[in-house]
Amino acid sequence: MKPAAQKGEKISNYMDGRQNNIMESFQTLIGKEELLAKVIEFFPYPIQVYAPDGTSVLVNEAMLNEYHASGPDTVVGKYNVLKDPAVIATGQLHVLKRAFQGETVFFPDVKVPLEEIAERYGIQDFDVEAVYQDITVFPILDDRKRVIYVVAFLINRRVYRGKDEIEKAKEYIENHWLDKFDAKETAKAACLSKAHFTKLFKKHTGVTPHEYYINYKISKLKEKLLDTNLSIAQAFAACNMDYNGHSARVFRDKVGITPSVYRKMSE
Repeated sequence: MKPAAQKGEKISNYMDGRQNNIMESFQTLIGKEELLAKVIEFFPYPIQVYAPDGTSVLVNEAMLNEYHASGPDTVVGKYNVLKDPAVIATGQLHVLKRAFQGETVFFPDVKVPLEEIAERYGIQDFDVEAVYQDITVFPILDDRKRVIYVVAFLINRRVYRGKDEIEKAKEYIENHWLDKFDAKETAKAACLSKAHFTKLFKKHTGVTPHEYYINYKISKLKEKLLDTNLSIAQAFAACNMDYNGHSARVFRDKVGITPSVYRKMSE
């Protein structure tokens, strides 16, 4: 057997062992729908239950919290997993349909389509950059072995919270504002690649890292200009800036007035 196949088999066996008890427990509650609903509702992992046609009939509290949905009414009766464009785009719809035919299927390390979910439910901010989940989809059968429900059981494998990384970058910039801006080192402080960092930083702050650096530097310069014991040139020098036409123009673009006018207005 090839290594990749062996790895896939090990993962499958592991997940089977880990979740068989859960699936068996749900199965034993058939005929006790009210109790089944309560068990699912208070289960600590996100769960969504579908009718045989793929329409959502139940989502638990953990699922709603995971995606910041306002309530079950935004999902139940309105979402059909078999018609979801994001699911179809994965090319795995034929595998998913096997769960609706009585099999248990496992999807490892699935990247959650956060943008599509946000648009669907009008969610403003997930506070996460990316989420990867292991998803097990299994049927619940009646006493005649007919599929009456299909359950999707989700476990977060990796979660990347963009704001944490951005806060690290902002702290790095604010601690090194006297130095020349270094995009590579700032990205390194956030533990992100330079290209991804720049995109993520602007998403969370509305400005590029360099713009944030300049804005912070100008805020410090404004403080120095309030010190009348310093000349304007000395105030610039204290911020590791040369007082020349370019730097004065940058100040004016950011503040709306020249450094000399700013000083006069503050006196």
